[in-house]
Amino acid sequence: MTETQQPNLRVLLGGVNVNDPEFDYTMTELGQLAEANNFDIVGQITQNSDRLQAATYFGSGKVHEIKATAEAQDAKALVVNDELSPSQIRNLEKQTKLYVIDRTQLILRIFADRAQTKMAKTQVEIARLKYELPRIHPSSNPLDQQGGASGLANRGAGESQLELDRRVLQKRITRLQQTLAQILKDQATQSKERQRSLLPKVALVGYTNAGKSTVMNQLLKHYAANEPQKQVFQKNMLFATLDTSVRQIDLPNQQSFLLSDTVGFVSKLPHNLVESFRATLAEAKNADLLIHVVDYANPHFREMMAVTDQVLKELGITDIPVIEVYNKADLTDIDYPMVNGNEVYLSAQDEKSIETLSSVIQRQLFAKNPVVDMLIPFTQGQLTEYLMTHARIINQDYTEHGTKLKVQISPKLLGRFEKYRA
Repeated sequence: MTETQQPNLRVLLGGVNVNDPEFDYTMTELGQLAEANNFDIVGQITQNSDRLQAATYFGSGKVHEIKATAEAQDAKALVVNDELSPSQIRNLEKQTKLYVIDRTQLILRIFADRAQTKMAKTQVEIARLKYELPRIHPSSNPLDQQGGASGLANRGAGESQLELDRRVLQKRITRLQQTLAQILKDQATQSKERQRSLLPKVALVGYTNAGKSTVMNQLLKHYAANEPQKQVFQKNMLFATLDTSVRQIDLPNQQSFLLSDTVGFVSKLPHNLVESFRATLAEAKNADLLIHVVDYANPHFREMMAVTDQVLKELGITDIPVIEVYNKADLTDIDYPMVNGNEVYLSAQDEKSIETLSSVIQRQLFAKNPVVDMLIPFTQGQLTEYLMTHARIINQDYTEHGTKLKVQISPKLLGRFEKYRA
């Protein structure tokens, strides 16, 4: 270790199972989240119970066990599998002498570390402050640590400081929300341009680290190999990117669509984060087709799919066609690529898999597009060029009256060319 490096925080993981069939899975994921936050996990303590303790989350016996284990393992913090109330955090910290981090705070820390753009940073900061607002308490203020014979006087001063702190936080949240609104306003022009393009919109959604960015990059590599600048950031880690990226995919048959990559999901995703990232996920809400990318090699992939479906439901995204992409099939014993209706089993790193996925996307987006004959006057040559880019040209011929085309065209675009139908 160099002089500038700090040792990773040594932590215990803890959770209470209240008849949750997915408890073991969420504890495994808690460990992954802790590792993503560069914590050293030195132990895990769990409890089966019919209810959570209002004061300390754990039962009193488990609290003593946590304290003893922490002392034996030299742990400095306890990472808990649920969101705790302010009083539960205070009581646990007092009784265990550990710094307590609940699941929500842990996820917020990771999001804050991953945020790169001003929009993402602002969204994460709003969520963090909303989490902290009800958790401010007098003991966090130096004024409240002062001794004195008159406990009542100190208590009153502390409560005044508490209200002041809350007002400061609330004002900061309001300012950040205004900043976010301005960012969204500035981005509205780009969104309107995409709407005007009339190109169908496809959004990648799914659990964090399922391979959404890899799928996007491989589609770009296959259909825009000469434009490497279009590639998006990808890395094998949770929440590698929090920002939505939109790229145009131009297929060899003159059909094109807009593809967006969105922030990944995780179980027990904090409500304030879902709310803060609602604008980021607007690309999914406005899509014509969703590609739900699943880590098929993960034994808990069905739980991950359920989480994604639940978050989409919370966002009101319920009536958009979906292609289920079971990624990382190369890590399983299944033959791939394989298509079963709107299910595609593949490896995003495999070129044949990407071609198969592309075919399914095209079938979903374009198969029902009508095939029509058009006659475009030579004086309207710009319209012929537009159709060459935005529709599939099946046949092209020249007559004395203009360019005769047989095209497969989207219903949205067809309305603009009705008067040229032959």
